[in-house]
Amino acid sequence: MEPENTSPTPPIAQTPDTTPLANTQIPTPQPQTPARPTGRKVLCIEDEHFIGELYARALGKSGYEVLVVTDGQKGLEAAQTDKYDIILLDLMLPNITGIEILQALRDPTKTPELRAKIIITTNLEQREDVRAAIEKQADGYLVKAELTPRELAAFVDTVK
Repeated sequence: MEPENTSPTPPIAQTPDTTPLANTQIPTPQPQTPARPTGRKVLCIEDEHFIGELYARALGKSGYEVLVVTDGQKGLEAAQTDKYDIILLDLMLPNITGIEILQALRDPTKTPELRAKIIITTNLEQREDVRAAIEKQADGYLVKAELTPRELAAFVDTVK
């Protein structure tokens, strides 16, 4: 007959291999070393909040300062009022389309000081003539479904 456990602490839980859990070491998460700032600013005009956040995290880890805007009109206003090095521009946006934003940003009477590189990001399949016209005004064209956020950051690193 075993003596009754009268101690106030409960018995130590055991794993199937009979190792007490109290002896298990849980690794302490190490803080991530932030990337060295690149000094470059990115405006991401993307109506899908989740995608915008993925891009912002990936670019932030690469040292970019990122602003995500989910509305076309607000994105155009941000591009016209602040200086960005790169603009990631979705085509399907609320209030004003990405194509309308692209045309406004490339119009020297509306944005004479714009020096940002404009990269179109879309999941839409474009006819070749439409895609060629967009690429003629944009500095790059990416299909979102074909790249990871890390690949996007690597691509942005190559944009000069």
